[in-house]
Amino acid sequence: MAIDSDIAAEKLVVPEIAAPVEKHRAWGRLWGDPVARLALAVLVGLVGAIALGPLLYSASPSAIDFGHAFLPPGWGQPLGTNDLGQDQLARLLIGGRISLAVGLAATLVGISLGVGIGALAGFYGGWVDGILMRLTDLFLALPQLPLVLLVVYLFGDPVRRALGAERGIFLLVVLVIGVLNWMSVARLVRAGFLSLKQRTFVQAAVALGARPWGIVKSHLLPNVLGPVIVAATIGVGNALLAESTLSFLGVGFPPDVPTWGRMLYDSQNYIESAPYLVLAPGLAIFLTVLCINTLGDRLRDSLDPTSR
Repeated sequence: MAIDSDIAAEKLVVPEIAAPVEKHRAWGRLWGDPVARLALAVLVGLVGAIALGPLLYSASPSAIDFGHAFLPPGWGQPLGTNDLGQDQLARLLIGGRISLAVGLAATLVGISLGVGIGALAGFYGGWVDGILMRLTDLFLALPQLPLVLLVVYLFGDPVRRALGAERGIFLLVVLVIGVLNWMSVARLVRAGFLSLKQRTFVQAAVALGARPWGIVKSHLLPNVLGPVIVAATIGVGNALLAESTLSFLGVGFPPDVPTWGRMLYDSQNYIESAPYLVLAPGLAIFLTVLCINTLGDRLRDSLDPTSR
């Protein structure tokens, strides 16, 4: 009787793949960490405020009223108003959506590129591995911030004219940040594939005639997801910082798009006369990145089998 090689390989590798119970224990260790719980609670609070705040807080983030410029925080305006009389809390909530969207989208681009390139290099090896790793080394040698500034400066106006100011610069910033932040993930995935290829269950799957894509999908990728997830969490914070840096330098989103970095850029001249204009977006960036990086660090520890 003919035996389906892929099914046979699946059955053969079950004992050697990390048990689901161990993964549940890892998540249990993460949830049992008080620092991780605090970071998660703060992050959920920030994301919830950003998601629901504009629906509950009716002030306009773009309405200009010079008669109410530089109002300090008070009952009517909890975070005060800027030099144009715009409500800072409304701008902070709307800007948070854009900043987090850029961070998530850029991380998705970087993770996708890193996983794809690392999987190809680790699975095929040989000259494919050599070319892809030299490409990785080339990208690692590039000065990222000057290159991002150069690309946005050169292609910002054409993209704005073609796709619109906000949508065009969003896509450009996401692509530039994502394309320059895939190298560490590629190396992680490649190292995992090179190690796993020598394991008995992968060699058994190859001997039974399993297709290459089936081996990658069923046996290799699931065993490298832990480091990739950790890299993704940290990548979101790094991408958010990169977008804030671009906006703070004045080459990111246009002035009427209130990202957190843009709010810092607009408020830098009033840091002595109206420090509340700087504190709110700065604290939002600090807390968000701190919570994301803390969760990524604790998640790495909980997924490490040698860390208990």
